[in-house]
Amino acid sequence: MIGWILLAIVVILVIAIIGMYNSLVQSKIKVDNAWSQIDVQLQRRFDLIPNFVETVKGYMNHEKETFAKIAELRTSWANTQTVSEKADIDNQLSTALKTIMAVSENYPELKANQNFADLSEELRNTENKISFSRQFYNDTVTMYNTKLQVFPSNIIASMFNFKARDLFKTESDETRKNIKVDFSSNP
Repeated sequence: MIGWILLAIVVILVIAIIGMYNSLVQSKIKVDNAWSQIDVQLQRRFDLIPNFVETVKGYMNHEKETFAKIAELRTSWANTQTVSEKADIDNQLSTALKTIMAVSENYPELKANQNFADLSEELRNTENKISFSRQFYNDTVTMYNTKLQVFPSNIIASMFNFKARDLFKTESDETRKNIKVDFSSNP
């Protein structure tokens, strides 16, 4: 009788361990999927930027520095590997795009350009998708990281070497600042 009870306890423990392990694997896969959604949207934005920059260049000759920064960021994007590196480039790019959008307000003929309007709308839509993807990723990472820390799944996580993931943090002191636009050098 005691043998059957011990066997039942062992079977229940094995099933519980398998269940917790599978839950951790599923959560890890969800995190990877959520990150790929951010990556897809960020890449989409980087693909839109050259057309946007070319449309704007003719109107904003004094913004060469901003255009050069955008080109540099686009090149750097391909070399980034970690979430924090990509978040940093995303912050810098968002600041540069905000500058261009703010400066475009001073160019009515640019705002009336259909290509500019279409590209601006595409960028706005992409920015909204990026925001949603970031939120989904951070929610997914939070659930995963929580599983890594709560008992008893923390034991299984440490046994199988599951590692916590970084949240996608885009807020920095630089991105919180208002964009300063100087029209004194306008042509």
